Amino acid sequence: MKLAILSNGPGNYSTKRLVEEAKKRGHEVEVIKYKNCYLALDDKHPDVYYNGEKLPKYDAILPRISNNMTRYGCAVVRQFEMQGVYTSAASVAITRARDKLRAAQILAKYDVDTPKTLVSRNTSDIDDLLEQIGLPVIIKLATGTHGNGVILADTRKAAKSALQAFYLYNEDGTNILLQEFIKESAGTDIRAFVVGNRVVASMQRASLDDDFRSNLHQGGQGTPIKLTDEEKKVAIKAARAMGLHICGVDLMRSTRGPLVLEVNASPGFGIEKVTGRDVASKIIEYIEHNASRRNGKDRVGA
Repeated sequence: MKLAILSNGPGNYSTKRLVEEAKKRGHEVEVIKYKNCYLALDDKHPDVYYNGEKLPKYDAILPRISNNMTRYGCAVVRQFEMQGVYTSAASVAITRARDKLRAAQILAKYDVDTPKTLVSRNTSDIDDLLEQIGLPVIIKLATGTHGNGVILADTRKAAKSALQAFYLYNEDGTNILLQEFIKESAGTDIRAFVVGNRVVASMQRASLDDDFRSNLHQGGQGTPIKLTDEEKKVAIKAARAMGLHICGVDLMRSTRGPLVLEVNASPGFGIEKVTGRDVASKIIEYIEHNASRRNGKDRVGA
């Protein structure tokens, strides 16, 4: 299989692991820094150029698109889709997973349980919003990542101040969400790594101080954890709802069952170090099976 990994570069740990496992399984693999690509928008020849040269036809691509490059990264993925190349993550699925408001709407549509979430563009709605969701409340930007753009407001005054500040300085028009605070799970969450129809690794993340955010990027600590059957089903259901076959699903344990916080289209591989599970090989296995099946169908005219 001729595989291209769309990444920020070969030095990234997750990229290194994917390259290692792909080569181990006998595949030809190339790392493409997608931000250095340019696109030829021709309906007959939708080519992708990299460092001034036209890229060849690949059997599959594996997008590892960073949050701050979502728009252009997904444009590159779409170009490969126009060529008929198999992709482990569709451009539309990456885009909707990155927009927390859109993702929340999709999860609600498919009956995936999440913390109660409200959104509004008007500062005049603040009192009504707080009345509905209660205190304390989590306030977050719809495009935040790694725990950035997220705050916890304990009082009505703090919530109003935070919302007004977000509205005032939010020049790019990003939506602002208010989310129910799950007290029993404060400072901890679960990352379930989904590949295909299985959870291949899972860990609990906990903050090391009184920070309510448990992200490893915010200094949280990960430990292996065994998921219940219900938690596995919820994680897989969330992945399917978002149209992502390879993703990280973040869950919280609550008194009313597991709640989905987020579905990450390009999850980090820190979970391998925490759990000792070989996630990279599972991803490569999944891609080689589905790419060969899809390309085989294409060859016989299916």
